[in-house]
Amino acid sequence: MSQANQLTTVPSFIRNTVANIHPESHTFLIHKVKDTWVEITYGEALEKIDAISAWLLNLGIKKGDRLSLIIENGPNYVYYDQALQQIGAVNASIYPTLTETEIEYILNDSGAKTIIAGNPFLFRKVLKIANNCPELIRIIPAFDDFEKHSNKHTLNAGVIGFDDVIKEGLALVGQYRHAIAAAREAILPTDLSCLIYTSGTTGIPKGVMLTHYNLTQNALNSVIQIPFVTKNDRFLSFLPLSHVFERTIYHIAILKGSQIAFAQSLELLAKNMGETQPTILCCVPRLLERIHDRAIKSGTSAGGLKTKIFLWAFETGKKVRLIQEAGKSPGLILKAQHGIAEKLVFSKIKEKTGGKLQFMVSGGGALPKNIGEFFGDLGIVILEGFGLTETSPVMAVTERHRVIYGTVGRIIPGIEVAIQNVETKEIYSIQTHDSFKENTETEEGEIIVRGHCVMKGYWHKPEETAMVIDEDNWFHTGDIGRFFRGNLQITDRLKNMLVNAYGKNIYPTPVENTYLKSPKIEQVFLVGDKREYIAAIIVPGKEGLQEQFGLNNDFFERPEVFIDDQEIVDWISQDIRKFSNELAKFERIKSFKVKRNPFSMEEGEITPTMKAKRKVIEKKYAAEIDELYAGEAEED
Repeated sequence: MSQANQLTTVPSFIRNTVANIHPESHTFLIHKVKDTWVEITYGEALEKIDAISAWLLNLGIKKGDRLSLIIENGPNYVYYDQALQQIGAVNASIYPTLTETEIEYILNDSGAKTIIAGNPFLFRKVLKIANNCPELIRIIPAFDDFEKHSNKHTLNAGVIGFDDVIKEGLALVGQYRHAIAAAREAILPTDLSCLIYTSGTTGIPKGVMLTHYNLTQNALNSVIQIPFVTKNDRFLSFLPLSHVFERTIYHIAILKGSQIAFAQSLELLAKNMGETQPTILCCVPRLLERIHDRAIKSGTSAGGLKTKIFLWAFETGKKVRLIQEAGKSPGLILKAQHGIAEKLVFSKIKEKTGGKLQFMVSGGGALPKNIGEFFGDLGIVILEGFGLTETSPVMAVTERHRVIYGTVGRIIPGIEVAIQNVETKEIYSIQTHDSFKENTETEEGEIIVRGHCVMKGYWHKPEETAMVIDEDNWFHTGDIGRFFRGNLQITDRLKNMLVNAYGKNIYPTPVENTYLKSPKIEQVFLVGDKREYIAAIIVPGKEGLQEQFGLNNDFFERPEVFIDDQEIVDWISQDIRKFSNELAKFERIKSFKVKRNPFSMEEGEITPTMKAKRKVIEKKYAAEIDELYAGEAEED
């Protein structure tokens, strides 16, 4: 029997690993406790997993029940997730950044029986809305001294600490061991594994139903595409496990027997990379942009000889990259020059990642082409992937030997991806993993997909499901793209498309990415639908502003949302004009406002994956946007 046929449920992955890849004494998870990195073996993890399963069964949890988690990445997430998965329950994770109202909605929509809360802040959120959630029977704080928070509330649901869950579960394991094994064997590939609620850029979040088969096949077929992930690798986990991208990486790590180290926070990520020395890091484009910006600033700020060496090194790296991308090898002189560049510049940048990083996987948004090329010049391969929550998520991922920056790689095995004309619905091309040809190029249209990755549907929303999965089982992603040199290339989201007053279609993402090349700019939000020209809200980088104008933190704490200082506006205008030259005239920013602080999740302006909530932002700043169109467009 093939591995793909054996591994069709989520709990089968870890059982296969301890049976065929590593002994139970091998390190599985790594996390920091106070000032020390602590290693957890497979055996230790399985003991706690089984204990939690026993406790859940004793509570009366049965196959198909939904259990929620609002907790940061760490061993406790893994224990609870694996415990509920192996008894056939459903993981209904909640982003820690969501509001109390959103948490209440998800708990009630999913009918969650339990929720584990990771820290006092999240616990207090749950306590405030718990009595509005009639299905909730247990709240499980995963930290000490939780009583001082819960004693202030009269609750319908019981409260029990996570440590007590494990303690009680260990006493019950003997009684429930056969029941746990029977429950694990009774799980069908078509059974629901998790509900992942979409981030809701266009309205009420929808619970995406992903089956065990969706998730296991996505992991198995992704590693066919990237077969160099091994049992000797170490992933550093920091993207939220409540998001499908990090969840898939976690499944792949378990499948291959790789170690998982958990970063303490985004703020401590750089420090944690040096401490844990990961070989693989999965991230979002914005993080890579920040690493790029800091490296460029560090390498060029001193001026003089140091800057000349830095720029020469990257020019040398670019020459080597282009030769290698053409399938050739650099000559002896260029090899020698590259060795010097590696020693003087590249190695120092790589040391900050821990020195063992083999490659990074970027997902959750489009990676600007220049950012991918920068890391390629440095000698760190960026593999870009593409998918949605509704596609489990991976549809395509870059092959390591065929990196084409600006594309998201080859279609993974077992699915079909097509490009469809948005207006006529004509399908231009259907591509699979096996039909791949390096010269395949198509027109632009909506990306649609069918196969093992497509969700079961939206929870309790058959009408919404029917709107995105057609009668031929094609899931309509709402993304615009094409095939380029055989790889899938993403242009933008269909719903983001702006149509100006003259009927020109403008996709904001590639335009915004052009302006984001400026080291002065952190965020760009384009507007201009049904308008005569493109305008924007610009968020400058805080560090750059502080250095250029000698600003302190008080400047960023002022109540005025927008900056009117003409000197700052003119400073940003320099780069707006510079990068506008790379765009068609109808795509260029004609007027803009400078926002003091970034768009944020706390303000409801962006999703947990850093995507702008267009309708929210346009409504919130409608008056300021109208001001951008008060005058006539500038003449080119």
